[in-house]
Amino acid sequence: MRRGSVWTGLAIAFVGALILAEVVSGTGTPKAAQRRIAPALPATTLVAPAVTVAQLRGKPAIVHFWASWCGPCTVEAPELAHLAAALHGRARLVGVDWSDSHSGGAAFVAKHGWSFPNLEDPAGRTGGPWGITGLPSTFLLDVRGRIVARLTGPQTAAGLLGRLRSLSG
Repeated sequence: MRRGSVWTGLAIAFVGALILAEVVSGTGTPKAAQRRIAPALPATTLVAPAVTVAQLRGKPAIVHFWASWCGPCTVEAPELAHLAAALHGRARLVGVDWSDSHSGGAAFVAKHGWSFPNLEDPAGRTGGPWGITGLPSTFLLDVRGRIVARLTGPQTAAGLLGRLRSLSG
Protein backbone atom coordinates (compact mmCIF):
# COMPACT_ATOMS: atom_id res chain seq x y z
CA MET A 1 0.00 0.00 0.00
CA ARG A 2 2.76 2.41 0.94
CA ARG A 3 4.70 1.69 -2.27
CA GLY A 4 1.63 2.69 -4.37
CA SER A 5 1.34 5.97 -2.47
CA VAL A 6 4.96 6.80 -3.18
CA TRP A 7 4.50 6.17 -6.92
CA THR A 8 1.29 8.20 -6.97
CA GLY A 9 3.04 11.06 -5.20
CA LEU A 10 5.94 10.93 -7.64
CA ALA A 11 3.56 10.92 -10.61
CA ILE A 12 1.69 13.95 -9.24
CA ALA A 13 4.97 15.77 -8.60
CA PHE A 14 6.17 14.98 -12.13
CA VAL A 15 2.98 16.31 -13.73
CA GLY A 16 3.17 19.41 -11.53
CA ALA A 17 6.77 19.99 -12.57
CA LEU A 18 5.81 19.72 -16.26
CA ILE A 19 3.04 22.28 -15.81
CA LEU A 20 5.36 24.60 -13.90
CA ALA A 21 8.06 24.26 -16.57
CA GLU A 22 5.54 25.21 -19.28
CA VAL A 23 4.40 28.26 -17.32
CA VAL A 24 7.90 29.62 -16.64
CA SER A 25 9.52 28.60 -19.94
CA GLY A 26 8.43 31.74 -21.73
CA THR A 27 6.76 29.85 -24.57
CA GLY A 28 3.66 31.93 -24.06
CA THR A 29 3.18 35.61 -23.47
CA PRO A 30 3.25 36.96 -19.94
CA LYS A 31 0.42 39.39 -19.17
CA ALA A 32 2.92 42.22 -18.62
CA ALA A 33 4.16 41.83 -22.21
CA GLN A 34 0.74 41.68 -23.85
CA ARG A 35 0.10 44.54 -26.22
CA ARG A 36 2.94 46.76 -25.05
CA ILE A 37 4.77 48.85 -27.64
CA ALA A 38 7.97 47.08 -28.68
CA PRO A 39 11.17 48.66 -27.32
CA ALA A 40 13.77 50.18 -29.63
CA LEU A 41 15.88 47.95 -31.85
CA PRO A 42 19.67 48.25 -32.15
CA ALA A 43 20.87 50.81 -34.70
CA THR A 44 23.85 48.81 -36.00
CA THR A 45 23.15 46.75 -39.11
CA LEU A 46 24.55 43.28 -39.77
CA VAL A 47 22.36 42.64 -42.85
CA ALA A 48 20.81 45.74 -44.48
CA PRO A 49 18.50 47.52 -44.37
CA ALA A 50 18.44 49.09 -40.93
CA VAL A 51 15.04 48.70 -39.28
CA THR A 52 13.22 50.55 -36.50
CA VAL A 53 10.08 49.53 -34.65
CA ALA A 54 8.27 52.49 -36.27
CA GLN A 55 9.16 51.12 -39.72
CA LEU A 56 7.65 47.75 -38.79
CA ARG A 57 4.19 49.22 -38.20
CA GLY A 58 1.52 48.49 -40.79
CA LYS A 59 2.16 44.75 -41.05
CA PRO A 60 2.68 42.03 -38.46
CA ALA A 61 6.35 41.55 -37.63
CA ILE A 62 8.65 38.95 -36.13
CA VAL A 63 11.67 40.14 -34.17
CA HIS A 64 14.05 37.26 -33.54
CA PHE A 65 16.97 37.43 -31.07
CA TRP A 66 19.80 34.95 -31.71
CA ALA A 67 23.58 34.52 -31.42
CA SER A 68 26.22 32.50 -33.26
CA TRP A 69 27.30 30.82 -30.00
CA CYS A 70 23.73 29.60 -29.28
CA GLY A 71 23.29 25.89 -30.08
CA PRO A 72 19.48 26.01 -30.36
CA CYS A 73 19.82 29.05 -32.67
CA THR A 74 21.89 26.92 -35.06
CA VAL A 75 19.22 24.21 -35.04
CA GLU A 76 16.52 26.81 -35.73
CA ALA A 77 18.41 28.77 -38.43
CA PRO A 78 17.13 26.78 -41.46
CA GLU A 79 13.55 27.32 -40.26
CA LEU A 80 14.06 31.08 -40.26
CA ALA A 81 15.49 30.94 -43.78
CA HIS A 82 12.33 29.04 -44.86
CA LEU A 83 10.14 31.51 -42.99
CA ALA A 84 11.73 34.52 -44.70
CA ALA A 85 11.05 32.95 -48.10
CA ALA A 86 7.45 32.04 -47.17
CA LEU A 87 6.36 35.45 -45.88
CA HIS A 88 5.84 36.96 -49.36
CA GLY A 89 5.46 40.46 -47.92
CA ARG A 90 2.65 39.52 -45.48
CA ALA A 91 4.87 40.28 -42.49
CA ARG A 92 8.37 41.50 -41.70
CA LEU A 93 11.15 39.38 -40.21
CA VAL A 94 14.03 41.05 -38.40
CA GLY A 95 16.89 39.30 -36.65
CA VAL A 96 18.91 40.71 -33.76
CA ASP A 97 22.34 39.19 -33.14
CA TRP A 98 22.51 39.62 -29.38
CA SER A 99 25.64 39.59 -27.18
CA ASP A 100 27.79 38.29 -29.99
CA SER A 101 30.85 39.36 -31.97
CA HIS A 102 30.46 40.95 -35.39
CA SER A 103 32.57 38.23 -36.99
CA GLY A 104 30.56 35.45 -35.34
CA GLY A 105 27.27 36.99 -36.41
CA ALA A 106 28.43 37.65 -39.97
CA ALA A 107 29.69 34.07 -40.35
CA PHE A 108 26.41 32.67 -38.95
CA VAL A 109 24.29 34.72 -41.37
CA ALA A 110 26.46 33.69 -44.34
CA LYS A 111 26.44 30.01 -43.35
CA HIS A 112 22.64 29.92 -43.13
CA GLY A 113 21.97 32.10 -46.16
CA TRP A 114 19.90 34.68 -44.30
CA SER A 115 19.06 37.70 -46.42
CA PHE A 116 16.41 39.26 -44.20
CA PRO A 117 17.38 42.35 -42.14
CA ASN A 118 19.59 41.59 -39.16
CA LEU A 119 20.77 44.07 -36.57
CA GLU A 120 23.56 43.59 -34.09
CA ASP A 121 23.72 44.25 -30.39
CA PRO A 122 27.23 43.10 -29.35
CA ALA A 123 26.96 44.56 -25.83
CA GLY A 124 23.54 42.98 -25.21
CA ARG A 125 21.91 46.29 -24.20
CA THR A 126 18.72 45.70 -26.18
CA GLY A 127 17.82 42.47 -24.43
CA GLY A 128 16.75 43.98 -21.10
CA PRO A 129 13.96 46.20 -22.43
CA TRP A 130 12.71 43.35 -24.64
CA GLY A 131 12.75 40.90 -21.71
CA ILE A 132 15.28 38.43 -23.10
CA THR A 133 15.75 35.51 -20.70
CA GLY A 134 17.42 33.10 -23.09
CA LEU A 135 18.10 32.45 -26.75
CA PRO A 136 16.58 32.08 -29.17
CA SER A 137 13.76 34.49 -28.29
CA THR A 138 11.11 35.48 -30.81
CA PHE A 139 8.61 38.31 -30.51
CA LEU A 140 5.48 38.74 -32.61
CA LEU A 141 4.34 42.30 -33.18
CA ASP A 142 0.93 43.39 -34.36
CA VAL A 143 0.35 46.04 -37.05
CA ARG A 144 0.71 48.78 -34.44
CA GLY A 145 4.16 47.62 -33.31
CA ARG A 146 2.89 46.08 -30.07
CA ILE A 147 4.27 42.82 -28.68
CA VAL A 148 1.53 40.20 -28.79
CA ALA A 149 3.62 37.08 -28.14
CA ARG A 150 7.04 36.13 -26.79
CA LEU A 151 8.37 32.71 -27.72
CA THR A 152 11.48 31.23 -26.14
CA GLY A 153 13.35 28.38 -27.75
CA PRO A 154 13.61 27.16 -31.33
CA GLN A 155 10.58 27.81 -33.53
CA THR A 156 9.46 26.33 -36.83
CA ALA A 157 8.50 28.24 -39.96
CA ALA A 158 5.10 26.51 -39.97
CA GLY A 159 4.45 27.41 -36.33
CA LEU A 160 5.37 31.06 -36.84
CA LEU A 161 3.27 31.29 -40.02
CA GLY A 162 0.32 29.87 -38.10
CA ARG A 163 0.73 32.47 -35.37
CA LEU A 164 0.93 35.22 -38.00
CA ARG A 165 -2.32 33.99 -39.56
CA SER A 166 -4.01 34.33 -36.19
CA LEU A 167 -2.83 37.97 -36.03
CA SER A 168 -4.20 38.70 -39.48
CA GLY A 169 -7.70 37.52 -38.85
